[in-house]
Amino acid sequence: MDLIRKYFPGLSQHQQSAFGDLLDLLPRLNQQVNVISRKDIPHLEERHILHSLSIAKAFEFPAEADILDAGTGGGFPGIPLAILFPHCSFTLVDSIGKKIRLVEALISHLKLENVRTLHSRMEQVDFRFDFVVSRAVASLAKLNGWVHPLFRPLEEEDPSERGLIALKGGDLDQELLPFRDRVELFYLNRWFEEAFFSTKMIVYLKF
Repeated sequence: MDLIRKYFPGLSQHQQSAFGDLLDLLPRLNQQVNVISRKDIPHLEERHILHSLSIAKAFEFPAEADILDAGTGGGFPGIPLAILFPHCSFTLVDSIGKKIRLVEALISHLKLENVRTLHSRMEQVDFRFDFVVSRAVASLAKLNGWVHPLFRPLEEEDPSERGLIALKGGDLDQELLPFRDRVELFYLNRWFEEAFFSTKMIVYLKF
């Protein structure tokens, strides 16, 4: 919990307890299904939870926002963000049954009332959202194709934005080229000093 407290010192006692429970629960549940690489488990706080929470350094989701986690895997970034933003609604989608079952177990143990799961391919999702978040799932072109139809239309009097928020890393020059007029980058080393974050970024694709 030291890293989470370091970068998010304003957490409530309830949120701190939830993150502590997540750090305790996930390794035990993961032993049964191996959704997360076992070599990554010792780095769970930094490489999974804190990485997911980095989105909150760049975005403050408005209350009652509907957020889709596309390809949630072991529940990232959706579950940490749902703990951090209890007044938003999160839908965690994955096409692999064992991943969704793990996520459902986490949601149940953590008593997260603002999270639902969907066992589905992204192409079959038929709900509307304000934001889509994603972590190491697919290229931006593929993500764009999946989520483009899923955003709730903006009302004329609604000044808020809609967009895809993707956690990515490495050299993205070619991947981002077709979207250069719509994309904004946030480099994570502006907020986090650990070496893991030196090549990581948030890619925000506006819709």
